[in-house]
Amino acid sequence: MQFGRYYEEFEVGATYKHWPGKTVTEYDDHLFCLLTMNHHPLHLDAHYAEQTTDFGRNVVVGNYIYSLLLGMSVPDVSGKAIANLEVESLRHIKPTFHGDTIYGETTVLEMTESKSKADRGVVQVETRGYNQDGVVVCVFRRKVLVPKRSYGEARGGEQPGRPEPVDP
Repeated sequence: MQFGRYYEEFEVGATYKHWPGKTVTEYDDHLFCLLTMNHHPLHLDAHYAEQTTDFGRNVVVGNYIYSLLLGMSVPDVSGKAIANLEVESLRHIKPTFHGDTIYGETTVLEMTESKSKADRGVVQVETRGYNQDGVVVCVFRRKVLVPKRSYGEARGGEQPGRPEPVDP
């Protein structure tokens, strides 16, 4: 199974559909909120959300959805990355609720070879996340520094650092 891509394997306009999707549970949302110290009652207090918000129920914290989509994209986009350079934009389009299933896809927008090192380049991508009904909930653009094949081959190929088993 491929994990990430070398610079030469990207193509402007290509779209990678990430698989599988992830059904977001109340536990996922609450754990993320607690780990990141986001204690807003919109995410944690069902009574508050039901009584005082336009949605009438808890909304999943947006940064969890962003993080989930970023993670989904790693095998297709940044699994070989040297560095994530920047997130250019992040938009939460529609809310996500407990029980929604999130799917993602990433489109290559631009590729730029490094001017300082010939063994790498920058790939600009846009990731879109949508729910089980196809409703787009999150869109973000980022730039990733990825190696060329020569960089990977010089460092051990497809699975660098993997040891060989030693028989007893």
